[in-house]
Amino acid sequence: MRPPMSPTDSMFLLGESRDHPMHVGGLILLRPREGTTAADLGALFTGAAEDGEVAPLWRKRAVRSLGSFGQWAWEEDANFDLSYHVRRNALPQPGGLDELWDLVSRLHSTLLDRSRPLWQIHVIEGLADGRLAVYTKIHHALADGVGAMKLLRRALSPDSERTGMPAPWAPFDTPSRPHSPGSALDLPEAAMQAVRTATAEVTGFVPALAGTVNRALRGGGGSLSLAAPNTVINVPISGTRRFAARSWPLARLRTVARAADATVNDVVLAMSSGALRAFLIEQEALPDRSLVAMVPVCLRPDKDCAGNELGVLMADLGTDIADPADRLSRVSASTTEGKSSMQGMSSLSRLAASALGVAPLAVGILTRNRALPRPPFNVIVSNVPGSPDPLYWNGARVDAVYPLSVPVDGQALNITCTSTDDAIAFGLTSCSRSLPQLQPLLDHFDAALEALENAFDLAPVDRQEAVRAG
Repeated sequence: MRPPMSPTDSMFLLGESRDHPMHVGGLILLRPREGTTAADLGALFTGAAEDGEVAPLWRKRAVRSLGSFGQWAWEEDANFDLSYHVRRNALPQPGGLDELWDLVSRLHSTLLDRSRPLWQIHVIEGLADGRLAVYTKIHHALADGVGAMKLLRRALSPDSERTGMPAPWAPFDTPSRPHSPGSALDLPEAAMQAVRTATAEVTGFVPALAGTVNRALRGGGGSLSLAAPNTVINVPISGTRRFAARSWPLARLRTVARAADATVNDVVLAMSSGALRAFLIEQEALPDRSLVAMVPVCLRPDKDCAGNELGVLMADLGTDIADPADRLSRVSASTTEGKSSMQGMSSLSRLAASALGVAPLAVGILTRNRALPRPPFNVIVSNVPGSPDPLYWNGARVDAVYPLSVPVDGQALNITCTSTDDAIAFGLTSCSRSLPQLQPLLDHFDAALEALENAFDLAPVDRQEAVRAG
C-alpha cells in the first residue's frame, strides 16, 4: 500500500484548478564562460537529458486510488519520459528581458500534467546579451518555494573551474551517514522522549495561542492579523500569470538597514510598502488602514534557520504613513514585536501560533476563498537568503536567480526575494487579469529604495561605496 501524502502537500493538489495553478518556479540566468556560447550551454542540458539519469524525487507522480483510501500518495512513474520534462525554447527578437518575462509568464500559467511527475525545466536561448535562461517549475505538493530553490542551487558550485557537473534533475552524490550498530534499538527510546517532550509542551499551547489572539485584537505584531483591509489586489483570480523581476545591490539594503537600526528583511518590507502605497495611490485605492503582509521569518538570533526555527508573522506595512523613514520604523517595530512574542514560546507552541495565522490561507485555497469575507492579510512577502558567493554551472556564472510563486484567490500578487552573490532579486508573480502590468510596480520598488536612502541622508557617494563594499 502506498503511504498517503502529508495533509499539507495534498492541500495543494486538492485546491488546484485551471484558474488556480499550484506550482512554484525559479528562473536562472547563466553567463557562458569565455570562449563558449549560450548554445554550448544548451547543448550540455540536452546531453544530460539524453543520458536519462534522474534522481528518485523527479520520478515521483501523484496518484490516489482505493489502495490509498482515496488520499493522494506518491509513486514512481513507470513510464517516465525525461524528454517531456526538459524542453528547449527560443525567445523572439529582440531577445530582451521583456520578451523573457513574457515567455516565462506564459509558461508559468499552464498547469502541470498530473499523469506525470509534477515538474518541467525549460532551457531558453535567444537572449540578445548572450546569456542562457533556465526556467524550472515544480508543483507545491512536491516542494515549496524554499525547497525548489534549494533543488536548483544544489546543481550549482562556487568553483568556476568545475566541469562535468550534473543537471538539476540528475542524482547527486551525498555523503553517507555513519551507522551506529545500536541506533535501531535506540529508536523506541527516542520516540518516547519525543512524546514526553510534546506532552510537556502541550500545556503551553493555550496561553501561547491566547496571547497570539490578544495581540491580533489590539493590532500588535504576531502570527495572526485581524486588521487587513480589502484592496484591489485582494480579489478572485484567474489562471493566467504575469511575472517580472529586478535586482538591486544587496549592499544598498544593508546600508539602509544599518542607518535605521533595522534588518535587511525590514528594508525588503519597507520597499514593498512604498511600492504598494505608490501603486494604490495611482489607482486611487489606498485604504485608510495599513496593509498587512504575511512574512516567513527566522527566529534564531544567529540567523541560521534550521528545523523548527522558522515562524510566520503578520507585518504592519505602514502604508498609511507618507514618510519612508517612519514607514520603515513601523515595519521594524511590528516585526520586532512579533519575533519577540514567538521567541518566548516552545517550538510546538510557535508552530501552533504560525498555523493559526496561515489557517485562513489554507481555507481560502480549499474553498476558492468563498468562506472568507475579508483577506487575512494583503500580500505575502518572502525573502529567501542565498549564497553570498558567486555560483557557477559548468563554468557559466549565475548572474541572477529570480523566484516565481503562487498567487491564490484573494492574493493576486506575491512578492518573493532571493539573494545571490552581491545582489537581491525581487520576483513579482501576479494574476494577469488583476495586475497585468508589473514593470511600473518594479519602478515603484526602485523609487522606494531611493526614498529610504534619501530619508537617511545616504548620498550617492555613500551608495557607491556600499556597492563596492558589498
